[in-house]
Amino acid sequence: MNSIKNVPARVLSRRPGHSLEAEREQFDKTQAISISKAINTQEAPVKEKHARRIILGTHHEKGAFTFWSYAIGLPLPSSSILSWKFCHVLHKVLRDGHPNVLHDCQRYRSNIREIGDLWGHLHDRYGQLVNVYTKLLLTKISFHLKHPQFPAGLEVTDEVLEKSAGTDVNNIFQLTVEMFDYMDCELKLSESVFRQLNTAIAVSQMSSGQCRLAPLIQVIQDCSHLYHYTVKLLFKLHSCLPADTLQGHRDRFHEQFHSLRNFFRRASDMLYFKRLIQIPRLPEGPPNFLRASALAEHIKPVVVIPEEAPEDEEPENLIEISTGPPAGEPVVVADLFNQTFGPPNGSVKDDRDLQIESLKREVEMLRSELEKIKLEAQRYISQLKSQVNALEGELEEQRKQKQKALVDNEQLRHELAQLRAAQLEGERSQGLREEAERKASATEARYNKLKEKHSELVHVHAELLRKNADTAKQLTVTQQSQEEVARVKEQLAFQVEQVKRESELKLEEQSDQLEKLKRELEAKAGELAHVQEALSHTQQSESELSSRLDTLSVEKDALSGAVRQREADLLAAQTLVRETEAALNREQQRSSREQGELQGRLAEKESQEQGLRQRLLDEQFAVLQGAAAEAAGILQDAVSKLDDPLHLRCTSSPDYLVSRAQEALDAVSALEEGHAQYLTSLAVVPVLVSQCHPPSTLAPPTRTDASTLVAALTRFSHLAADTIVNGGATSHLAPTDPADRLIDTCRECGARALELMGQLQDRQALRHMQASLLRTPLQGILQLGQVRRS
Repeated sequence: MNSIKNVPARVLSRRPGHSLEAEREQFDKTQAISISKAINTQEAPVKEKHARRIILGTHHEKGAFTFWSYAIGLPLPSSSILSWKFCHVLHKVLRDGHPNVLHDCQRYRSNIREIGDLWGHLHDRYGQLVNVYTKLLLTKISFHLKHPQFPAGLEVTDEVLEKSAGTDVNNIFQLTVEMFDYMDCELKLSESVFRQLNTAIAVSQMSSGQCRLAPLIQVIQDCSHLYHYTVKLLFKLHSCLPADTLQGHRDRFHEQFHSLRNFFRRASDMLYFKRLIQIPRLPEGPPNFLRASALAEHIKPVVVIPEEAPEDEEPENLIEISTGPPAGEPVVVADLFNQTFGPPNGSVKDDRDLQIESLKREVEMLRSELEKIKLEAQRYISQLKSQVNALEGELEEQRKQKQKALVDNEQLRHELAQLRAAQLEGERSQGLREEAERKASATEARYNKLKEKHSELVHVHAELLRKNADTAKQLTVTQQSQEEVARVKEQLAFQVEQVKRESELKLEEQSDQLEKLKRELEAKAGELAHVQEALSHTQQSESELSSRLDTLSVEKDALSGAVRQREADLLAAQTLVRETEAALNREQQRSSREQGELQGRLAEKESQEQGLRQRLLDEQFAVLQGAAAEAAGILQDAVSKLDDPLHLRCTSSPDYLVSRAQEALDAVSALEEGHAQYLTSLAVVPVLVSQCHPPSTLAPPTRTDASTLVAALTRFSHLAADTIVNGGATSHLAPTDPADRLIDTCRECGARALELMGQLQDRQALRHMQASLLRTPLQGILQLGQVRRS
């Protein structure tokens, strides 16, 4: 009967008139049904058969156009569960759908981001998961569009990975960072899901827990591939770059490794995943990228999805079957069958019979599901029983260990009672010793600071001495240049005098020659007159006289030219003398200016050196004041212990007191020596500063620091305080009168020491300080200790 009823539908599907539009309409209808059943508001995981039909639909149409045409109309902002299941289905479609799905999803990135932002601002448990899931999906789409060689399922061979990474170190570096970001999004989703769930076994079997856990199957598949690829890329990077450069990559990988290993371990312990996926186990520790041979030890994690068991639910009808009578031929066939054989069981089935049969089928289905649940419950019970047995065995073992521990505890109690008394005494002495060590360490630290300050001041002083030496050298050079200028000046003066004398001699000679020529000219003129007179008397010698007159005229002209030449030479010599005197005056003025500048610089250097030396003295006195104040605090603390009631329990031996007092007396001698040396340096330094001679002519400066006095003061303060404290401790075991005398002597010693510390902090009183006044009380403590010892 059933086979005959199904004949019309099969015949209808094979009719040649079935058009492409009908197939498309049927495809759209099937996809709409699958999407509506896969993405709904029920808090239950997405059924695999519905997701599979949606994925097959993307391969059928070579894209996700139909999926998005229906998904975009879903009321995602109205339900966080609906949005969560939409993200789950989209994740599966991206992983297993047609490759063109990535490009289709790229156009709807803004819709995905808006859904995540909307639920991220609301305080909804599923809403927070949707916010994290949308960030993962956006990261996945961006990564695979940027690297098309990696399919959305992330499964490629090592050869494809090597080809994708290439040989450029920058590309490998960037690809590794992007895979780290990809892995962070995957792990953040898993952590968010586990944070909202109780990881007990029962939770993974509830529909609410399974609804949250179902998307982690795709997360496990993605993470296994990403882990393998990052290991390969990091080994490749370490073969190209130094280890220090990749320290950040290693730290990030180690963090992701531990998170991924924890995620796989927790998922493996849940029964929900055991029947759906086989989760790999990661090694105990991350790979050692600093050792290239460790790559051979790496094992690729493989995720196995077992074959699904057939579901009990009936498959969806791909062709709608109407309950009413079909049109046309099926009615005729059914009537002929009924006329020939009669109705089944002699009566016609009504709607109640159909409902009864459907209810029976549902009851049978529910019974089979109940049997499955019972079988799973029995399996869980057996597992729990085995766990209970194991825990009972461990409990019994722990009981035995507890009994043994009780026996050991009783034995240790006796030893503990014996050790407590000694421990109390040890704690007291330890406390005192620790306190003393703290004080000593503090004092040592302060002394080290003072020592560092002293070293710095010594260094500054040495620098000043070097600068002083340089100034002395410059002054010496200046003096040498002045002497050279003086010598040149003397030479020029001598040359000028010599030129003057030569000029005067030449001038005298020329004057004599000029006078001689004048006399000769006058003689010639007289002769000419006599000749003219003789000419007038003697006409016969006219020609001779004329010739002689011409000769005399020529001689006169020659003598006149010689006179003019001598006058020109004299003027030139006078001009040379004036120029020489002007140059000598300019050189003298320049030398005077240079000498004044050098003397000013020398005075400035001397004033700077004097200021620095005074600053050095002030800083040294400040260091001394600090040391004296700290020593006063130590002594005041020691004196206060004499009246401290807690100190009454402290005791000391006379021998130890005598040794302390003797060392304190020795420290007084060192203190006197340091004080005398410091006073000497104070007296010497001003004398050195006031010297006006060049620094090169001075003797080496006397040491002007207070390091000896500070060191002696520090040692004395500790020894005196120790002597006072031990004197009080020794008096606790002495008779009344000696104890009182010892206490009074200690008080006197502390008072004089504090007075001495006050004098050291005053500039005026420092010069009149008498450290010898401390000897009397210290010797009194020493004598009382010796008497007590005897």
